[in-house]
Amino acid sequence: MPIPIMGFFSFTLTHNAPSSTSLFFSQNLLHSHSQSGPNFTNLNKRVSHYHNTIKIKTLASGNEIHTETVVMVEKSQLESCFQVSRGYPSPFGATLRDGGVNFAIYSLNALSATLCLITLSDFQDNVVTEYIPLDPLINKTGDVWHVFLKGDFKDMLYGYKFGGKFSPEEGHYYDSSRILLDPYAKAVISRGEFGAIGPDANCWPQMAGMVPSSFDDEYDWEGDLPLKYPQKDLIIYEMHVRGFTKHESSKTKFPGTYIGVVEKLDHLKELGVNCIELMPCHEFNELEYFSYNSVLGDYKVNFWGYSTVNYFSPMIRYSSAGIKNCGRDGVNEFKFLIKEAHKRGIEVIMDVVFNHTAEGNEDGPVISFRGVDNSVYYMVAPKGEFYNYSGCGNTFNCNHPVVRQFIVDCLRYWVSEMHVDGFRFDLASIMTRGSSLWDGVNVLSAPAEDDILTIGTPLGNPPLIDLISNDPILRGVKLIAEAWDAAGLYQVGTFPHWGTWSEWNGKYRDTVRQFIKGTDGFAGAFAECLCGSPNIYQGVGRPWSSINFVCAHDGFTLADLVTYNNKHNLPNGEDNHDGENHNNSWNCGQEGEFASISVKRLRKRQMRNFFLSLMVSQGIPMIYMGDEYGHTKGGNNNTYCHDNYLNYFQWDKKEESLSDFFRFCRLVIKFRQECESLGLDDFPTSDRLQWHGHFPGKPDWSETSRFVAYTMVDSVKRELYIAFNTSHLPSTITLPERPGYRWEPLVDTSKPAPYDFLTPDLPGRDIVIQQYAHFLDANMYPMLSYSSIILLCTPDEND
Repeated sequence: MPIPIMGFFSFTLTHNAPSSTSLFFSQNLLHSHSQSGPNFTNLNKRVSHYHNTIKIKTLASGNEIHTETVVMVEKSQLESCFQVSRGYPSPFGATLRDGGVNFAIYSLNALSATLCLITLSDFQDNVVTEYIPLDPLINKTGDVWHVFLKGDFKDMLYGYKFGGKFSPEEGHYYDSSRILLDPYAKAVISRGEFGAIGPDANCWPQMAGMVPSSFDDEYDWEGDLPLKYPQKDLIIYEMHVRGFTKHESSKTKFPGTYIGVVEKLDHLKELGVNCIELMPCHEFNELEYFSYNSVLGDYKVNFWGYSTVNYFSPMIRYSSAGIKNCGRDGVNEFKFLIKEAHKRGIEVIMDVVFNHTAEGNEDGPVISFRGVDNSVYYMVAPKGEFYNYSGCGNTFNCNHPVVRQFIVDCLRYWVSEMHVDGFRFDLASIMTRGSSLWDGVNVLSAPAEDDILTIGTPLGNPPLIDLISNDPILRGVKLIAEAWDAAGLYQVGTFPHWGTWSEWNGKYRDTVRQFIKGTDGFAGAFAECLCGSPNIYQGVGRPWSSINFVCAHDGFTLADLVTYNNKHNLPNGEDNHDGENHNNSWNCGQEGEFASISVKRLRKRQMRNFFLSLMVSQGIPMIYMGDEYGHTKGGNNNTYCHDNYLNYFQWDKKEESLSDFFRFCRLVIKFRQECESLGLDDFPTSDRLQWHGHFPGKPDWSETSRFVAYTMVDSVKRELYIAFNTSHLPSTITLPERPGYRWEPLVDTSKPAPYDFLTPDLPGRDIVIQQYAHFLDANMYPMLSYSSIILLCTPDEND
C-alpha cells in the first residue's frame, strides 16, 4: 500500500520501447509541491484535491519514452476541510452563495493559480492553512480563475499564488512563491495597529483578504438613505480621519479612528458643514516611507495615505477593532461613521487614488495587481518600463477594459454597500489617458478612424469617464475631479464632465490668494471667481462645477498662508527641497509666528478676508480641517510624512478660538446658507448683480485696482452689498442709493471679534452701528486697508 506524502510527487520514467507504445498504469504517488511566500513558512497543513486524476505526458525520442506522471491524491487519503467544486467566473472576489463561497479572479497571462486559505491564528504564525490548486481545464473560464468551496470560513483569510513568466522586460512579474491580495478583497488584514512594525521589523508584512462567512451579521443601517443634497448647496470639509481626533486634547475614547470622528461630528454640525471629504481611507501601508527623522526625533510614515494597496477595503488600522474578526468590525466602524454623519445631515465623499498604487515602479513590492497581471493593471511601455504620469512610480491603466470595469465595480461597492455619497478623484486627468496597447478595438470594441494614439495620450471621450458618468448606480452621486496630473496635463475647465462632474478649481485658489494679499492685476480675475468662474465653466458647466478652495491638505494652512512667505519643510528630512515653492502667500510683514501685535492683527484680518471671499463666491466652497481655528503647521507645506502635532487637529486651540475666528467662520457659513443668492444654480446676470467701484456703478478693472464691490439681489435678504479693499490704504466708499432703504453693516473684517460679525443678539450692537450712523446717513462707508464688508439693505425707519 502506498504511503501518503504531504504534497505531490512527480517522477520521470525512461525505458526502451517502440515509438507506438502506449502506457497504462496507476500510481498512488504524491508530487512534492513546494509552496512558499513572503514571511510564510514552507508548511502546508492540509492539501485539498477534488478529483482523482492521472496526468501523463509522454515524449518519444527514438526508442526512449520519457513519461512524467502526476497522480492526485484521493480524498480518503488526505481529507480537506472544504467541499470543492468548479465555481463560477462572476462576480469577481470572494462571494457568499449557495451555502458556500465562490472565488473568482481575473488574470490574462497567468499559467497557473492556487487559492491560499489561512486562518487568522495561522496568519499570525506565518502559516498557510490550506492550498487549493486550480485546474485550468476545470477552474478557468476565459481569463477568469474560479472555484467554489463549502465549509467553515469563520476567521478565514485568503490570497492567491500565480505562476507564469517572470519577465519584467515584457511586463510580467509572476512569482509562484508570493501570496497576493485579491484586488476585489473586501477587507485587508496585515498589522493590527497604525504605525506598529511587523515581525522582524518588516514594514511590508504579508497581507490577506477576509473570506465572507455565513456567520456574518448584516449591518443594521437603521433605514439610512442618501441625503442627495444639490451640489450648489454643499459646504465641503476636507478631513483626515486619524488627524481629526488623534491629538490628546480630543479626549475621545478611540482617538484617530472612525469612531473617534463620530464622537466629534457635532463640531462639524456646529460649524455648518454638510459634507465631509475624507482623505484616503482605502487600505494603504503607512510604513511605506518608514525611516528615522533626525529633525523631529520620530519616524516618517505615509500619513496622508495617497498610495493605495486595495480599493475595496477601508483602512483597517483606522478602526478601533484593528484585525479582530478578520476586519469585519473595521468595515462596520466605517459604516457607522457614514450612518452617524447622515443622521446629522452630513454627506461623506471619499478621496480616491485610482492614478497609481503602492506597488511603485519595477523596484517596488509585489503585493497584488503586479503579481496578478502587471501588464493589464499598469501602463507599461513595449519593453516593460512603467509610465509615471502620477509621479509615484507607476500609472494605473485606467482605460483598459478590465481595469475600467474594476474601478466602476469598486465605486459601485462603496455607494451601494458602504453608503458613501460621492468621490473626489486624485490626479483625475490620468483617468483620461489612453491605456497600454491602445487601439480602437481594445477600448471601443471597434476600429477608430485615424487611430494613431500612443500610450498615455489624453482622450477627448475617455471610456472610463463615460462609464462612470453614465452608470445607473453612480448617476447622482457627487463626482469631483482633481483635473491635472504630475506629468503636466492640466484640465481645469476642460475635463470631460458629461454634465455631472465638479473640479477642484486650482485657478480659483491662485487668483484669490493673489488678490487678497494685494497683488496688482487681479481685480477682474477675482470678480470672475466671485461669480463661479464663468470664464472657465460657462458653456460647459455650472457654478457648482467649481470646487472653490483657498487651502487644502497639500500646501499652507490658512494661518500659515498669512504667516510665511517661504516654505519651512526641514522637518520632512529632505533639506527643504520638497513641497511647492510658489505659494502666493504673504506674511503680513514678518516671517513666522513670533511677530508684532500689529502684524498679528493684520493676519487675523486677512484670514477673515480669505474665508469671507470663499463663502460669498458662487460654486462649492471647501474648507481644510483646522482652518476654522487657525491651525498651523509651522510653515510646512508638505506634511505627508508626519504622524504628529503638525497634522493633528488641536481641540484645545479650537476651544480658544470659540469666540474669535471659529465664531466668524460659523456665522459666515450660516449666512451663506440663509441667502438664496450665494449658491445659485447658474451664473449671475446683470438682472441680479451690479458691479461698483469706490462710487456706485463705476467698477475699476485696471491693472492697479485693488478694490472690487458688487450688489446682489437676494429673495431672502433683499439685497447685499459686498466689497473687498486689498490696498494698503484705507478708503471711504460711496454706496448705491436705495430710496426708502438704508445700508446696515453685517460683516466688517477690520473689526476685532465679536464685532467682525454683528449678530442681532450681540451685546453693544446698536452702539457699534450708531458709530457709523453719520457715514451711513450720507450713503457712505469707511473701509480700512486689507478689509472686506457685507452690508444689508434694510427699510429706513426714518424715511
